[in-house]
Amino acid sequence: MLLDHAPGTDTRQAWPGLYDGEYRQGTGASFEVENPSTGKCFATVDGASAEQISTVIGKARTAFDGGGWSSLPVQQRAEKLRAMLGWIQANADRFTDLVVAEAGLVRASMVKFAQIDLAIKHGLDIIDLALTLPSVTDNPLPLSERFTPHYSLQSFQVYEPVGVVSAISAYNFPLWIAAWKIFPALITGNTVILRPSPLTPLSALLLGEAAQVAGLPDGVFSIVAEGGNEGGVILSTDPRVDMVTFTGSSNVGRMVMKQAADTMKRLQLELGGKSAQIYLPDALDMAPGAADRVCLAHSGQGCVLGTRIFVPESEKARILANMAKSLSRAVIGPADAPATTMGPVISRAQVERCESFVSAAVAAGGRIVHGGKRPVHLPDGHYFEPTILDLPDNGNPAAQEEIFGPVVCVIGYRDIDHAIEMANESPYGLSGHVFGKDMTQAMAVAARLRTGTVNVNGGMFSAYASSGGRGLSGVGRERGVEGLRIYQEIKCMSVTT
Repeated sequence: MLLDHAPGTDTRQAWPGLYDGEYRQGTGASFEVENPSTGKCFATVDGASAEQISTVIGKARTAFDGGGWSSLPVQQRAEKLRAMLGWIQANADRFTDLVVAEAGLVRASMVKFAQIDLAIKHGLDIIDLALTLPSVTDNPLPLSERFTPHYSLQSFQVYEPVGVVSAISAYNFPLWIAAWKIFPALITGNTVILRPSPLTPLSALLLGEAAQVAGLPDGVFSIVAEGGNEGGVILSTDPRVDMVTFTGSSNVGRMVMKQAADTMKRLQLELGGKSAQIYLPDALDMAPGAADRVCLAHSGQGCVLGTRIFVPESEKARILANMAKSLSRAVIGPADAPATTMGPVISRAQVERCESFVSAAVAAGGRIVHGGKRPVHLPDGHYFEPTILDLPDNGNPAAQEEIFGPVVCVIGYRDIDHAIEMANESPYGLSGHVFGKDMTQAMAVAARLRTGTVNVNGGMFSAYASSGGRGLSGVGRERGVEGLRIYQEIKCMSVTT
């Protein structure tokens, strides 16, 4: 059993870096896992070597080609995956402890709901959704083509699994993001190799116990952990891998796309975002909480968060003051402290990234309204104050690049057309938010935003609704029908009689 003492204690536990039906010690370089609340390491992982990762790919290939998993009736695959999720539910406290320690999840916050509870719910829901999808669909041929004096023709599509899927996950929501990849790929009959972020590998490695309890066949689900990126390169270049699903930065996503190109692998890339929150003139009473919605949501470490806030120029000063007042109530501290409402960012490098963008914003004419630096009362750990920047325009570097920390940019607009123009003036297109009481106007604004998702007066995360990005925010969709079908190949069958 993994993790036999409380995370965060002085005793470091050594973790295996490989799961392929059973846990094995990695023979690659070991690496340490840091608690961002303290800045100290609390676990060591024996990373998987390149040779081990190649072997795991071979086992996944053999398991898929043998058909033992893909040929199972989908109801039987669903039974095993539900057992896996049942084990995760029964051990939710263990997963919570790990995510608090390795990712800086604030234990007392609603983020736990997303990190743990929604991961389980989405896994179960995606299985239920998969069971409703037909494995064969008819092509809509006209009758004149179906029946002639000489023959009759049937034409239909058969949905088949893609094959071996490498799933490369991100650090911010380690269990939830892994679930979005693992369960859609497995329920559709693929074999999966999960490579978690080296910053937060432990909760992912614990999934191996769930797979053991559920009795997944050998080679169907494996986990490889590493401290570098060699394994990620192998998983996106090896010709035995048929598909790569990756969540992370746009820069790394570009590299994954290039690495997969030589073998024409299918790609699902969920990348960065610089999403807009547009507050229409009749909904300015909602604007004071705009910064809270970003900074208190896992310290701004979410690619879909609305980090660009657009408000009427004439009301900006008043809204900024109210926004700062609301955010001043945030309690910054260790993720395990009961009073904490905003925890650390993941690493020292991420703190420095926040500092760099705040400095660049000010140099380009911006103004710090709230925060903007490391909190002096927290010398240990990786903390950055929740920060509000008053920017003169959307061209400011803080408004154009993803920061991935508790930093929001507030920009004034002249009219609705100007707000929409600035919202769309971004290389990203992952998510967007519109707040308005006149629903006709709010929906009209939402329709003009060039982004994969738009939330009007609130948001939702459902396994039944897909999400995905445009531009530098990625390709393909996750969740929903599209998030299942992306793990399937379409075979068109034509039968003449």
